[in-house]
Amino acid sequence: MPKPKKRGSNHQRGAGGQPRNVQPFSDEDASIETMSHCSGFSDPASFTEDGPEVDEEATQDDLEYKLKGFIDLTLDKSAKTRQAALESLKSAFSSKILYEFIMERRMTLTDSIERCIKKGKSDEQCAAAGLACLLCVQMGSGIESEEIFKTLGPVLKKIVCDGTASIQARQACATCLGICCFIVTDDITELYSTMECLENIFTKAYQRDRDTNGVSSTHNTVLHISALLAWTLLLTICPMNEVKKKIEMHLHKLPSLLSCDDLNMRIAAGETLALLFELARETDADFFYEDMDLLTEKLRALATDGNKHRAKVDKRKQRSVFRDVLRAVEERDFPTEMVKFGPERMYIDCWVKKQTYDTFKEILGSGMQYHLQSNDFLRNVFELGPPVMLDAATLKTMKISRFERHLYNSAAFKARTKARSKCRDKRADVGEFF
Repeated sequence: MPKPKKRGSNHQRGAGGQPRNVQPFSDEDASIETMSHCSGFSDPASFTEDGPEVDEEATQDDLEYKLKGFIDLTLDKSAKTRQAALESLKSAFSSKILYEFIMERRMTLTDSIERCIKKGKSDEQCAAAGLACLLCVQMGSGIESEEIFKTLGPVLKKIVCDGTASIQARQACATCLGICCFIVTDDITELYSTMECLENIFTKAYQRDRDTNGVSSTHNTVLHISALLAWTLLLTICPMNEVKKKIEMHLHKLPSLLSCDDLNMRIAAGETLALLFELARETDADFFYEDMDLLTEKLRALATDGNKHRAKVDKRKQRSVFRDVLRAVEERDFPTEMVKFGPERMYIDCWVKKQTYDTFKEILGSGMQYHLQSNDFLRNVFELGPPVMLDAATLKTMKISRFERHLYNSAAFKARTKARSKCRDKRADVGEFF
């Protein structure tokens, strides 16, 4: 049986180790090939998890070789191949820090993204917009990112405002527009222009014909939600005088969206209201809202909603969110959350921080913790300081083996089962609790 050829052999690499004539995927195996390439770096911990030591330099070279091939494939004639390449790059950018690799190829990546957004179909446009977000997250705030946004910003705005484009593409571009502007824009004029573009989208939800039950649901709702959340993210970095103007403009209109048929719209509107109240009270400690009684009545109804025609999961999620929103509006309170990543901890103690964290978690997915540890831009956003540098010996002492984790989880499971069984036992004496 002949020996398999090595991927790094000379017939596949040109001078300088650059990939030469990377074999493009066929339409049939594009997605399969993508998954096989991405599986190795979908989880950063997979490289070191209880396995033998590996040559980090060789692993990095292998990863970069694959990524170069994916960048080339974003120019392929096949739409399915281009989309698969975009998704593969997204997986890599969300799970590893690749600043130097991207810095050398940022213009090539920008051109590929621009071409895919302009000429691609809905799925390809969504993948390209997602990659644009991750590209800016990797590059952080700086001149290079500003150049990327100057190229992609007008294209994104055009798609967002294009009524003939697919709703999914417009939704993805609205999110991308907000995130990229948040990361790179120092120009206050560009910030206001981007917010105005997003406002023109989500304010259409105010104007929908209302029946006795409130705002009727439409197929544009997902676009309105994305535009509203992107606008809210940008509001958190606005000067206080602009924040006051936006609060006066939208605070009395947003409660109408609480009656929307779509659960995600109700939640987005509720969390935006909580954030607006938080900002308003920061700018004016004596802030007074005229329709407070009517608003709190609406929020309380949503926090205790028991409508039988709604799914139990939806009702549970809605009640949980609106209990927090009601506390924020009535009592100026926020339920602090703790996020663990590596040896560090971060406390989310306000709605502004929660909105920012949720936005980046949505685009980074499982890579959020890794980026919080290593990404200078994100650490600066959340005021975490420089990355914590730990040597190999310290990391080894902190690491728990799989067998120890198994024992710990087994013990915790048994203890939890016993506690639940005791609570569920009908013979338990409940009188002692009164």
